[in-house]
Amino acid sequence: MDSVECTKQKIRAVIAGSTVPEDPLHAENTLDWLLRLEPDADQALQIAALGHDIERALKARKVKRPDFPDYDSFKAAHARVSAEILRGIMEDCGVQQEMASEVYLLVCRHETGGDPRSDLIKNADSISYFHVNMPLYYQREGWEETKRRCIWGYDRLSACAKKIVENIAYADEKLTKLLQEAMREAHSKD
Repeated sequence: MDSVECTKQKIRAVIAGSTVPEDPLHAENTLDWLLRLEPDADQALQIAALGHDIERALKARKVKRPDFPDYDSFKAAHARVSAEILRGIMEDCGVQQEMASEVYLLVCRHETGGDPRSDLIKNADSISYFHVNMPLYYQREGWEETKRRCIWGYDRLSACAKKIVENIAYADEKLTKLLQEAMREAHSKD
């Protein structure tokens, strides 16, 4: 098995143990969205997409939101810890240093973007949140927190990615209404 396949298998094994029910689906769905947005995405992008939230699956490394003064600080710590975990997995699998460094940077930037490659990961991650995570997030967190999270997630999307999210509809009409309300509020801030 080559180093990239080893890395992907280890990422999947770790994420499969997550207590957050949507984590395994979100990891694969983020990779799927990356490949829809960029069909020729290289292996560094693919590893970053698959493993960008890996810290949530490891109880001992999990970043807790109440430990931070604001949501953006929490998300920055989450990204950094996920990148550190991935660096260890890639080292164990013998991934070349250049690729490992690229994955590390992509995952550190997956919440904020800032360059074309990390923007791809950010968009794939955000679209996937709306595509597969939001219904389960709503079950755990309720209307107001989910709306806040939707506004935050929608605001960080590129114009192209916003168009994709604007076409999402859920089987539960209440969730579609929630998403539409969040998008309206996001637009009213522009």
